[in-house]
Amino acid sequence: MIRDDALEAGYEMHDLARRLFPICRSLTGEGTRETLRILQNELPRLTIHEIPTGTKAFDWTVPDEWNINSGKLIDPNGNAVVDFKECNLHVVGYSEAVDRIISLEELQMHLHSLPDLVEAVPYVTSYYRRSWGFCLSHRKRESLLEGNYHAFIDSTLAPGSLSYGELLIPGETEQEIFLSTYVCHPSMANNELSGPVVATWLAKWVSRFPRRYSYRFVFVPETIGSICYTSLNLPELKQRVIAGFNISCVGDDRCYSYLPSRAGNSIADRVAQHILDHSAPGYRRYSFLDRGSDERQYCAPGIDLPVASVMRSKYGDYPEYHTSLDDLSLVTPTGLAGSYEVLRRCLEEIEYNDRWKVTVLGHPQLGKRGLYPNTSTRAAHDAVKTMMDFIAYCDGEQDLVGIANTIGVPVWELQPISQLLVQHGLLERISL
Repeated sequence: MIRDDALEAGYEMHDLARRLFPICRSLTGEGTRETLRILQNELPRLTIHEIPTGTKAFDWTVPDEWNINSGKLIDPNGNAVVDFKECNLHVVGYSEAVDRIISLEELQMHLHSLPDLVEAVPYVTSYYRRSWGFCLSHRKRESLLEGNYHAFIDSTLAPGSLSYGELLIPGETEQEIFLSTYVCHPSMANNELSGPVVATWLAKWVSRFPRRYSYRFVFVPETIGSICYTSLNLPELKQRVIAGFNISCVGDDRCYSYLPSRAGNSIADRVAQHILDHSAPGYRRYSFLDRGSDERQYCAPGIDLPVASVMRSKYGDYPEYHTSLDDLSLVTPTGLAGSYEVLRRCLEEIEYNDRWKVTVLGHPQLGKRGLYPNTSTRAAHDAVKTMMDFIAYCDGEQDLVGIANTIGVPVWELQPISQLLVQHGLLERISL
């Protein structure tokens, strides 16, 4: 069940996604900076960093900065077949500038469409090889007239920088929960904007409550951004991060999905599976072999951060993925609210997770502490069964999530029980 404040947040997140949707983001450029500045208005302590073109990051190099002003394809009759101003997916991402007359036969080598989704405009990029092109619906492509076309793209590819945002919310300890999302896709709602808006509201929520752990939120261009970030911060990340989530594709109303870290046994993995088992039991479980987002970078050999992914419809596995159909009708306030609620529960349980130990030998007498009805009946026993089952496994060896899995109850039901037992001196926390 989604809590009321999460439902309210869902509508606020959808409003922010609507503001961000028209912006043409890419690996670099003013669209990404504009997006980060808008997020900075929501999170005033968000810091925007720039990494210069040519910077080495492990096996990669930061590419030239790409910016685009306009792009049109004019048919033989002078009509605009596609116009970047109408849909920023119409121009292949990172297209170099072009201004030429070209035959339809030659033009076809620079066109991209989807025969299986005839009304959709595909999202296509050419980040690391100089090229240019246009994307259009297959229906429109099939209706193109014979003759010469005017291909015009007003763009620049030049030394600049890669931009990313970072927010650290300190807690009682320097141990960190790491949350990453990406800001590099143009007008797509689930595969792009759902992640940043949910991460933004999680950061707002985290900042409002007393925290055991510190929280690090990063808003990076996918792949090259996460590679740059880890290359700059790896020693600190490996020392401090105890759990993390890659936040992507969290906006639709379809199924939930879980993709593990490479090791698959981190506290992030265990908590994510537990929360989904009790909140969305029909969710889809993936293998790390199904990876395709920044979990590839955070879990790569030698990096090995404990980062898992909780999603709705997983990238690549829904028909609207990387097309113009991934719009704000696919992403809904309730879809965003549900993801926000699930991820928030994950953070709550990591905050509270520890090993617990009963302070008395043998089975404690609950009745004299007012924790068990004086009259022994079956109904009374059932009423305190969860408490008794919990106590039975509080030997200081299992953590709270492990006990919840063992006795088959949601971990959030054990939190008030553990607090009550602590108040009565029957339970003590043993830090992990």
